[in-house]
Amino acid sequence: MKIYRNVKNFYAKNPVITTGTFDGVHRGHLHILNKLKEKARLLNGESVVVTFWPHPRLVLNTKGDEIKMLSTIDEKIELIRNQGIDHLVILEFTKSFSELSSCDFVKQYLCKMLNIKYLVIGYDHHFGKNREGGFIELSECARQHNFSIEQVGAFILNDEKISSTLIRHSLNTGAIEKANTFLSKKYSISGNIIGGKKIGRNIGFPTANIFVSESYKFIPTSGVYAVKAEIKGKKHPGMLNIGYKPTVSSDLRTLSIEVHILNFNDDIYNENVKLYFYKRIRDEIKFKNLEELKQRLEKDKAFVGKYFKLI
Repeated sequence: MKIYRNVKNFYAKNPVITTGTFDGVHRGHLHILNKLKEKARLLNGESVVVTFWPHPRLVLNTKGDEIKMLSTIDEKIELIRNQGIDHLVILEFTKSFSELSSCDFVKQYLCKMLNIKYLVIGYDHHFGKNREGGFIELSECARQHNFSIEQVGAFILNDEKISSTLIRHSLNTGAIEKANTFLSKKYSISGNIIGGKKIGRNIGFPTANIFVSESYKFIPTSGVYAVKAEIKGKKHPGMLNIGYKPTVSSDLRTLSIEVHILNFNDDIYNENVKLYFYKRIRDEIKFKNLEELKQRLEKDKAFVGKYFKLI
């Protein structure tokens, strides 16, 4: 897949294009990408995904730090690459860019710069200033500029229309398996392993504390999870705690993400780790003392060990 951050160097044969933010690259997005590839084959052309970064909501929302994304830009690139797309164009999204009308965007970018032959859009796709560019408006643009357009229907699973918003809600309520089904893969977060207070080590449960540098990355709701931790290309089962460690801390402002990796003793400080979410086990609980915490962690560990043997 060729990646372009400068459309001046773009070239594709009979470009079949889709545009969107593609946050999470979920099954609904895959439905569109499959249609894109199918049309490119039929027209003897090449598939082109045009996406935007930063995400428009991060730029336009005055409380942008409260907007959380399912995928970082690097994750999005890799997910789209895995779908066998020929070209990925990443346009910088700015406030001035947001002032373009949908037809101006089509004319300036899709026609003049990308030489579009066919446009594929989702069932609820809108773009341009105030999101006024829907299928009707874009169809008129297509007629004026001599390219074809097709709208792909919603992807429905278990009677629900899959969307990034629905997946965020699932992750925020602990419905990990549901979110993973909609994503068609395990939800994941990545970060660096940093030093902690070593309280877990003192009670027989050493943990790796994770720092996620992308502040906009969506972190699932607090609780204990069955996860797999990928370190140096190898995945290990583990139990992850997201929360504020109320048994040992009174700090309710600093969110903690720490994982205990089963049967693992390597020194991994400063390493990068990718955590894949499988199941939410329980809420975060404030115990009376460290002994009660240790007893519950033993039960959690037994559950996680059995869970990964069964799946």
